[in-house]
Amino acid sequence: MSKTIQETSFLERTFKLKENNTNVKTEVIAGLTTFLTMVYIIFVNPDILSTTGMPWQGVFIATILASIVGTVLMGLLANYPFALAPGMGLNAFFAYSVASKIGWQGALALVFIEGVIFIVLSATKFRTVLINSIPMSLKAAISAGIGLFIALIGLTGSGIVVSDPNTYVALGDLTSPEVLTALFGLLVAAILYAKKVRGALLWSILAATVFGMLPGIRISGEFTGIFAMPKWADFASTAFKLDFSQAFTFGSIGLMISMFMVDLFDTAGTLVGVSTQAGFLDKDGNLPKAGQAFMADAVATVAGSLVGTSTTTTYVESASGVADGGRTGLTSIVVAVLFFISLFFSPIVRMVPSAATAPALIIVGILMMQNVLKIEWGNFAIALPAFLTIVAMPFTYSIANGIGIGFISYAVLNNIVKSETKSNWIINLIAVVFALYFIFILK
Repeated sequence: MSKTIQETSFLERTFKLKENNTNVKTEVIAGLTTFLTMVYIIFVNPDILSTTGMPWQGVFIATILASIVGTVLMGLLANYPFALAPGMGLNAFFAYSVASKIGWQGALALVFIEGVIFIVLSATKFRTVLINSIPMSLKAAISAGIGLFIALIGLTGSGIVVSDPNTYVALGDLTSPEVLTALFGLLVAAILYAKKVRGALLWSILAATVFGMLPGIRISGEFTGIFAMPKWADFASTAFKLDFSQAFTFGSIGLMISMFMVDLFDTAGTLVGVSTQAGFLDKDGNLPKAGQAFMADAVATVAGSLVGTSTTTTYVESASGVADGGRTGLTSIVVAVLFFISLFFSPIVRMVPSAATAPALIIVGILMMQNVLKIEWGNFAIALPAFLTIVAMPFTYSIANGIGIGFISYAVLNNIVKSETKSNWIINLIAVVFALYFIFILK
C-alpha cells in the first residue's frame, strides 16, 4: 500500500495530475488510445522508406526508437499529452523528393542538419516569428498538397492507379490481389472512421492483412512467429549512416529548406490544433511551454536521423488521447512504453503487405485535404498560389516543387497587386531561394 502511495506521489509531483484535473487511470487510458491511433506508423514508415533502398527492419527499429525519444521528451520537458513519431508526408518527402536525388544516407544528413537548426531556433522566438510571417493560405495549401501527394502514393503503390503512355495515369486492374486487398482495407477504414472508432487505421491495416491471407489472394507475409529480439545488425543497417558529402550543395540546401518548411508547419499546426482541443492555450491564444514542446520535437528529429529515419514530429493523433481525458506528460510516457513493447513484435509486422498499408496513406490524405477549407478562395491573390501549391505536389511528384511554386507565385502576385494581402521579406527571401533552385538546379 505504501509503495502504491509513493508511486502515485512521484507521478503527482512529476506530472501535476491534480493541477490538470486528471489521474493515473485516465492518463493510462488516454495513452493507450493515442498509441492505437498512431501505431500504424510502424507498418507504414518502413514501407515508404524502404523504397529508397533502406533496410526495412532497420527502419522499423529506427521508427520505434525515434518515437520513444520524442514522446518521452515531450512528456518530461513540456508535460503535454502529445506523442511523436516519423511524420507522414515528411517520410514521403524524404523518400521521393530527397533520397531520390542524393541517396538515403544524404537525406538522413539533411534531416540531422534540419534538426540541429530547429534546436537552435527552439531556444529563441524565431520559430514563432517565422510561423506567424507565413500566411494561413500557404500553410493550409502545403498541408492539403501533401495530403494529395500521400494519397497518390497509396493509390499507385497498391495498383489502383497505374501509369499509362497515352493518358499518363489510368485505373489499374481492380481484380488483382493487391488492389482487392487495398480496396477492402480502404472500405474498412472508411466505415470505422464514419463510426468514429478509435484506432481505425490500425484496425483497417490488420483487417486488410488478414484479407491478404485468403486463398486466391495470398499477398501477406508468412507467419514466422510473434516475438523476436531486435538484432544489432538490423539496427546498425541504418544507424549512423549519414552522408554529409552533398549536404551543402545548392540543390541540397533547396531541399532542406523545403523539408524545414514542411516540418515547421506540420509541428506548429498540430501543436496549436491539439492544444486548442485540450484547452492549453492562454487568453491570448498562445501555447505555454511552446519552447519546450518545439525543443522535444527538434531533439527527436536529430535522434531519428542518427538511428535512421525521416523527420520526427508531433502527431495529430494525439487528439484522440486528449479526447479520452489525457492532460499531462504521463499520457506521453504511456505511449512511449507501448512503442517500446512493439519493438519485440517485428515478425507480426513483417506479415503486413504494402497493399494493406496503402489505405492508411489514402485516409491520411483525406484528413489533410480538409485544410483547403482554411483558404480564402474568393481572393485570387490567395487562391492562385494556394492552388498551384496543392496541384504541383502530386502533378510534379515533388513536395519541394509545390512549396517552391507556392511561395514564388505568392510573392510575385502579392507584391504587384495592391490588396489587403501582402508579401513580407521572409516570404520574398524564400521565394528568391526557390527561384534560384528551379533555375540553376532543376533546369
